[in-house]
Amino acid sequence: MTVNLSLQIIPVNTADAYPVIDAAIHVVQASGIKYEVQPFATLLEGPLNEVMDVAMRAKEAALQAGGEELVINMQLHLKKSQDVHFEDKTEKFK
Repeated sequence: MTVNLSLQIIPVNTADAYPVIDAAIHVVQASGIKYEVQPFATLLEGPLNEVMDVAMRAKEAALQAGGEELVINMQLHLKKSQDVHFEDKTEKFK
């Protein structure tokens, strides 16, 4: 089933957080899964195992980019027997 995952990576005690966050976003962009970069989080859409794998690889990229300490917030929206898509939740507001 298709799920939505919201991923927020917050570098703690880092003088310049943007390069750390950008490294994580680059992993998401290169993953091939559907995503949207938002001001406070990046949204991912795809099979559960794939979005979780991308989130873990993004975390590793953030650490490699200099994030010595990270706060990671994730929200997961899934349904037992139905796909979850961005548009199902947001299309009515466009």
